[in-house]
Amino acid sequence: MLRILQATLTNWFKGPTRKPLVLRGARQVGKSTLVRQFAKDQKLRLHEVNLELHKHLRPAITSLSVAAFLNEVQLTCKNGAPLGDDSLLFIDEIQEIPEALTLLRYLYEEKPDLAVIAAGSLLEFALASEDRSFSMLVGRIEYAFLGPCSST
Repeated sequence: MLRILQATLTNWFKGPTRKPLVLRGARQVGKSTLVRQFAKDQKLRLHEVNLELHKHLRPAITSLSVAAFLNEVQLTCKNGAPLGDDSLLFIDEIQEIPEALTLLRYLYEEKPDLAVIAAGSLLEFALASEDRSFSMLVGRIEYAFLGPCSST
């Protein structure tokens, strides 16, 4: 199914100053499916980590070490390929380890050529929480919103 946001993702990916993209939207609107389809359409090697399932990544994330995190991602994804220009790093359910939002800043600063998309179905609650353990990243990440499909 063609989604309007696919064109947005293509423009983001091919843009000259690509920043990590945080894909927002309600549960079950197709955020993960959209990212997987985008990677396939662009012929990108997808490195997908779901922080709800891969909680072992917490130490690498909270250390804010890009090298340690990317090493753990490669071991977790087990596809044997390094993250390069032909790769897309997809961090799903990012709200499970809120410090991962802060790590996006360091990914942008240390690996600007790496395409990174993050998503989370309960992300809105994490962003609105007053007791959050991270600061909002202004100017270091981009946001896109995916709404539900409609028949019109």
